[in-house]
Amino acid sequence: MPVFSSAALRSSVASRLRAAGCVFAEDEARILLSAAASPAELAAMVRARADGRPLEHVVGWAEFAGLRIAVDPGVFVPRRRSEFLAAAATALTGPPRGPGAVVLDLCCGSGALAAAVAAGAAHPIELHAADTAPDAVRCARRNLAGTAAAVHQGDLFDALPEALRGRVDVLIANVPYVPTGDIALLPPEARLHEARPALDGGADGLDVLRRVAAAAPAWLAPGGSLLFETSERQVATALAVTRAAGLTAEASRQEDLDATVVTATLR
Repeated sequence: MPVFSSAALRSSVASRLRAAGCVFAEDEARILLSAAASPAELAAMVRARADGRPLEHVVGWAEFAGLRIAVDPGVFVPRRRSEFLAAAATALTGPPRGPGAVVLDLCCGSGALAAAVAAGAAHPIELHAADTAPDAVRCARRNLAGTAAAVHQGDLFDALPEALRGRVDVLIANVPYVPTGDIALLPPEARLHEARPALDGGADGLDVLRRVAAAAPAWLAPGGSLLFETSERQVATALAVTRAAGLTAEASRQEDLDATVVTATLR
């Protein structure tokens, strides 16, 4: 029996991870065993995970919306709850916006949301993604290589070509929304190993959202929508922010994923 098929080895790895505080030790052990190419690599991966590195950074990928998304060290790890945001955005790519709907993933990180929308859209779309972090942009370009997406680098809308102004049908902006004072409460694997700008949303968590909402009407097509994720405690303020920008906004909730998405539309 191959060494990585050994139940004893799997149990040993799970025990090491459990002792390090990994809640899903058995599942993580299975992933590490499948990812390692040698006993030495397995040992290094287990050690890195036990030391607190995110599993996705250790193996180099995350599963998101049925896709395997490359995630490089330091790049924000896509969360499963964001699959609700991806599904909401995908639903808006059909008629009357599609075929040919223009989709923009702002603050794209690894490009997971853009990749999920590209995979789920029933019609061809024109896809763009943007992030300010060079490592995130490199990662997104790998994940979106098969989609003909254009990936831009820069600060929010400053990254975009002027030709997109007034043409965006679906604007996904998974902006950071953790209040600065709550960063210290995050799990160490996020707090210590993911880029802080991808997490820190300012005093109330909505600083970046305010910037996006203020500029979004100039970039959205008539009837186009801005979609973003927020927390339950922030949703009332987030709705007020988008409405103050002249958008018609509503929130939706997916309890199983503990996910709240706001859709704000330019009428």
